[in-house]
Amino acid sequence: MGRLNDGFKILYLGVVAAVYFKPDYAIKNSRIITIALLFTIITISKLIYQFFLYPRFFTPLKQIPTPSARHWLKGNTTSGLVDTPHELIKEWATTIPNDGLLRYYIVGQIERLVLTNPKALSEVLNSKVYDFAKPTIAQQNLRRVVGDGVLLAEGDEHKFQRKNLMPAFSYRHIKDLYPIFWNKSTEMAKLIRREVKSRGPNEDSCITVRTYASRATLDIIGLAGMGHDFDSLQNPNNRLYKSYQKIFTSPGTFTRILFTIGLILGDMRLIHNLPTARNKSFAEGRYVIRETARQMLRAKQAEEDEKKDTGIDIISVAMRSGNFEEENLLDQLMTFLAAGHETTAGALQWAVYALCKNPDVQERLREEVRTNLPSINVENPEPIDAAAIDNLHYLNAVCNEVLRFHPSVPNTVRVALKDTSLVGQPIPKGTWLVISAELLNHMSELWGPDAHKFNPDRWMGPGKANTGGATSNYAFLSFLHGPRACIGQGFSKAELACLLAALVGSFKFELKYPDAKLELKVGATCSPKDGVQALFTLLDGW
Repeated sequence: MGRLNDGFKILYLGVVAAVYFKPDYAIKNSRIITIALLFTIITISKLIYQFFLYPRFFTPLKQIPTPSARHWLKGNTTSGLVDTPHELIKEWATTIPNDGLLRYYIVGQIERLVLTNPKALSEVLNSKVYDFAKPTIAQQNLRRVVGDGVLLAEGDEHKFQRKNLMPAFSYRHIKDLYPIFWNKSTEMAKLIRREVKSRGPNEDSCITVRTYASRATLDIIGLAGMGHDFDSLQNPNNRLYKSYQKIFTSPGTFTRILFTIGLILGDMRLIHNLPTARNKSFAEGRYVIRETARQMLRAKQAEEDEKKDTGIDIISVAMRSGNFEEENLLDQLMTFLAAGHETTAGALQWAVYALCKNPDVQERLREEVRTNLPSINVENPEPIDAAAIDNLHYLNAVCNEVLRFHPSVPNTVRVALKDTSLVGQPIPKGTWLVISAELLNHMSELWGPDAHKFNPDRWMGPGKANTGGATSNYAFLSFLHGPRACIGQGFSKAELACLLAALVGSFKFELKYPDAKLELKVGATCSPKDGVQALFTLLDGW
């Protein structure tokens, strides 16, 4: 499909060139009429080819199995907008015989391949990892949020950046950050406690978890990422937190329609430059974030120049390597700030949701936390270190199961940079691949017959703490795998463990609307649409 779009782009340019250099061929001596008419003919031809002819007759991927039912507009999905049909993909993977690849079509008959077994994944994520990259459209969307850091770097540039950032994400370094994680986690718990206590006699104790999760994780990445406390927990109206709210607001239907148009056109730049309210709000938020980061980065650099910077935060470690220019450090910082707080905030929402749905797990976890961690509701709470959290085996099992069962990033996409092959099948340049954590994390073939059950015990017992008993390294894809695996996964797991321990030790929680249908907020990450509205009951004695 990528070559198809390239071919039509050349045809459009050819029409303009022909009419410009051969005006005598113009219809009624009007270049505008001629170009408009020919553009219309080409566009109609393109749509007929793409919607009706390509998927059935001309795709070079005809040999790869595909669902039999296909709508002329929506493809194999039920949505008229761009959506990844996770539930359908799970169904197809178990009902359509395949050797690791399935072909399906979304709105506009846009072609996708989804990887369904470890062999195919091992090629894309390891042995042929640099044959594939994030598609240009995905990069255009993400770059507005995360800059040009390690998340979007490709090839040799990615190898260079990852190598020079890895020391900041080693366990030896992350273990020194646990006190930051814990202090902010207990600060969050105390603020929730204060809010619940302040409620009147006719008010319930409902807390929207997202508001506290986002503020706590932004503060944590500020301190652990650059040694600066954004103070979002104490001051939710600060400019940085408000700016991220603008950016991470769930897109409305009109924005999603524009995204679908951009995807069909193969380029998002025009869509991003339209004078829509969403684009204006996004641009304002991004400007505040980047300039705030720049000011703090320059303050850090001044401390480094005066040999006063001995910080353990991520950006200090990267700065002292001497391998990054200011703009690249700024891009790395943008990446850590955005990805580092939004994904973990989503994970904490899912954790509270899962514990509300599984009260027996919640109670067992609470017993472990309150038995082994010091009370936080005293005047001078005892400090904790990494070992105190890491030795809570059920806490870590629950966190791993949350990340497996409810991945904050349920899928990611790649595009073939050249003609290649996967599991023996030829894959043309430009082919889009879907790597679905939502699929692999729930496959019975990899996790056993209870794969679709939330069960932290799968992570307990000899040899299971890191595998969950799965039969493949590619069964758990919440952080991907191989050279492109999330560089911050150790950071994120430790942060989530601290946040969840502070909450479950301090409160009992249950969903305010336990029978309501789960609706999702889908953007760069995926989380419950309502932010998890839960009734928090204060617990004494801890």
